[in-house]
Amino acid sequence: MSEATTPPTAPLDENQLILERREKLKTLRERQAQGLGPAFPNDFAPDHVAANLFALYDDKSAEELQSLHVEVKVAGRMMLKRVMGKASFCTLQDASFGPSNGRIQIYVKGEEVGAERYEDFKHWDLGDIVAATGRLFKTKTGELSVHASEVRLLTKSLRPMPDKFHGIHDQEVKYRQRYIDLMTDDVARKRFIARSTAVSSIRAFMVEHGFLEVETPMLHPIPGGANAKPFTTHHNALDQQMFLRIAPELYLKRLIVGGFDRVFEINRNFRNEGISVRHNPEFTMMEFYAAYWNYRDLMAFTESLVRDAALKAVGTLDLRYGGKPVDLAAPFERLTILEAIDKYTDAGANVNDADWLRTALRKAGLSDAKNKLSKRSLAGLQVMYFEEHVEDKLWQPTFICEHPVEISPLARASDAHPEVTERFELYITGREFGNGFSELNDAQDQAARFQAQVSAKDSGDDEAMFYDHDFVRALEYGMPPTGGCGIGIDRLMMLLTDSPSIRDVILFPALRREH
Repeated sequence: MSEATTPPTAPLDENQLILERREKLKTLRERQAQGLGPAFPNDFAPDHVAANLFALYDDKSAEELQSLHVEVKVAGRMMLKRVMGKASFCTLQDASFGPSNGRIQIYVKGEEVGAERYEDFKHWDLGDIVAATGRLFKTKTGELSVHASEVRLLTKSLRPMPDKFHGIHDQEVKYRQRYIDLMTDDVARKRFIARSTAVSSIRAFMVEHGFLEVETPMLHPIPGGANAKPFTTHHNALDQQMFLRIAPELYLKRLIVGGFDRVFEINRNFRNEGISVRHNPEFTMMEFYAAYWNYRDLMAFTESLVRDAALKAVGTLDLRYGGKPVDLAAPFERLTILEAIDKYTDAGANVNDADWLRTALRKAGLSDAKNKLSKRSLAGLQVMYFEEHVEDKLWQPTFICEHPVEISPLARASDAHPEVTERFELYITGREFGNGFSELNDAQDQAARFQAQVSAKDSGDDEAMFYDHDFVRALEYGMPPTGGCGIGIDRLMMLLTDSPSIRDVILFPALRREH
């Protein structure tokens, strides 16, 4: 009995299986040396994929298919094989998707493909890349299949696939060897197809609304655009330290100054910080900026964009995440930080008492040494209290507005309440999905804010921003009133695909090196 048909109850040693497959490849190379064809041929191109064949012909009866004489050429990874004497079946999986999950059955009969080729076929293994040419037909059980007139081995798989009855249960293996995850787990394949669809729909949505897609540097001489710890590197030719981008914000706003009124970038950012189910050091965001918009315009637009992405990627606004409903169809709630604290906690008037807030934060596990509670202003303590006691309660989509000036160095202060900014963060399922604000376009105010960040950095805050002289110079030429927003693509995909970890929606997440 060949490896491909070995019962799952009698697993063979993986090293032995690899050795057997290498011996089979050795035989193929010997044949190549004898002029009997290459071991890895590359002269076959499929004309059809499973999804299209099922869409066009699965509703046809066996008699209709027989009268149509549909000839096809398909190729894919062999996922199943049943050897039954003079005739056998195998299932090929290609890159298409649909009701069959990209799989189509191949009927291989010795007297039609040739006795020698059929004997070879019986020794091909699961995971091999196989080509088949033949006629479409329906089996006695009604399954759309290809009656092969020719089968060819295109690529020999040297490693056995995971047991099809058990799959991969080790999440570390799924993340580290994503190629195995994708070839064996239809749910994983659908998840990343949904991600691609969502990103494409976001790009189309932005272009439809008059935004110009641009590209900005990933290597920065000064890290800026967010409060985060950067990755550092060295540019040999320039002989200077460089930083991987933590955000594209300051470059995108330079383009607004230059006269592009609406710009966006779907970008990769890098932050040298912790790793968790919500954080990966390398992540994808979409940032956009629109002249003559304020933060209220941004909230309305962001709400529409999220709905459009959900409909395009998963076809519904009625989502479930972790077993709980999430309604994207209802208007997103809008609360200030103080309103959210009042709604979700019993702090009451104590929210305006700095000493009470410090005591409450200590009870929540925050320390003076690490969190610098004694140095925090009332507004800063209120934000920390919100993060500790309110964030995780914001399950349905909610915009949290009016963040303090001291933690929003790039946002415009409110004319009515100068101590807070025209800024919002979008929360869904208890986590932040987006951050936007009316942009600060007062060059002198921006210079003072940068200087305050420098002072914070000198006091030990390694996430505080650097002073960016060129950005201040750009503002001195004049930037129109502008609104800007960043949306986390990875977190959005966690929501849309009901994925518990950010690693589930990133094809190749950051992992510790294998030893």
